[in-house]
Amino acid sequence: MTTRAAVLLRRPEDPRPPTFLELLFDVVFVLAFVQLSQMLVEDLSWSGGVKMLMLLLPLSVAFAGIARAGTRFDPRRLPIQLLVLGTMLGTLGMASATPKAFGERGLYFAGAYVVIQIGGSVVLVCLLRGHEAQRIEVRRVFWYSVSAVPWIIGGLAQGWARVALWALAVTVDYAAAALRLPTPGLGRASAAEFELSGEHLELSGEHLADRYRQLFIIGLGELVLVTGLTFDSSGFRANQGAAVVAAFATTALLWRIYIYRAGELMAEAMTPAPRPVRVRPVVDTHLIMVAGIIAIAVGYKLVIEHPLGHTQPAWIAVILGGPALFLAGRALFEYAVFGHVSWTWAIGVLVLAAISPAMFVLPPLGVATAAALVLAGVAVADTVRGPRRRPQPARAG
Repeated sequence: MTTRAAVLLRRPEDPRPPTFLELLFDVVFVLAFVQLSQMLVEDLSWSGGVKMLMLLLPLSVAFAGIARAGTRFDPRRLPIQLLVLGTMLGTLGMASATPKAFGERGLYFAGAYVVIQIGGSVVLVCLLRGHEAQRIEVRRVFWYSVSAVPWIIGGLAQGWARVALWALAVTVDYAAAALRLPTPGLGRASAAEFELSGEHLELSGEHLADRYRQLFIIGLGELVLVTGLTFDSSGFRANQGAAVVAAFATTALLWRIYIYRAGELMAEAMTPAPRPVRVRPVVDTHLIMVAGIIAIAVGYKLVIEHPLGHTQPAWIAVILGGPALFLAGRALFEYAVFGHVSWTWAIGVLVLAAISPAMFVLPPLGVATAAALVLAGVAVADTVRGPRRRPQPARAG
């Protein structure tokens, strides 16, 4: 191991909480989530939802890269700080281009993503010269270079050709990680190498849990921000005030449903063994929950602007679909933490689906209130059924 690489790596005795720089990096995602919700408002259709998700996925990859770097490397070291700041600048470019990513700014979005992914991995390859962990970064350079082709070509394409090419690029990024980055000349990374990149790069469940709790809080912050800004522009009338109260109640319920037991025990679930196997499922479930929160924010923007009157079908889809997506993600999150899923989440999703036909006769505020009541019922039922058993011990990989 080279001295330079050894200095950059976290030691077992190093503090694990996120640093101020990592929290500063998170601020960019407030903008990113607000931009995604605005994009969905402007194209409230199934195709708009697909496009929103397609942009959320690469943004989440950028977040995961910094979460991984902060876990394995010492963020107090200048090279790692510069890496975080460079990724933050690139992510800011992605977030800024998001509203018109499927228009004239597609190449800006794709180019920023490709630069931070390939550039970040190349930097780590250089910094880890001579260390066994260098191989995993070489693999990442290879696969990010492969996915860069459809990303860049898609940025130059138009219409559904861009959607198809970017869908291919996202698939390559996620499939390569799922297959442990099989690379010509290096083969497929072992489970130990892929998860830990060597014995001195131990993943900290506590640190990763804090990072993804923070991502969830950013999602709730986006909901609060959209609520406040929409209320400000709507004139502070009584009907809008009632919608704001419903939005605040929903925010509080989302927090309660997330944090009760599973959110509290996430770190324990991710570090019960030297090679935790639940890291990736926990990460993916947060992406689903955040997507649900973005949809909820879009729903409340519409409700605050138009609390009474006719409720359009697309509005019902986001007002009820957002909570349903959140509950589905929360169910998978519970499975990742406890190894089983409660009936509470499934019933909540089924109730939301069952009441949707009746929502056509209610005003938007009535639909939002119904969704909030379903969430309240889920939260109460979850509390009544009592504490879960401790997370199941993870198997060594």
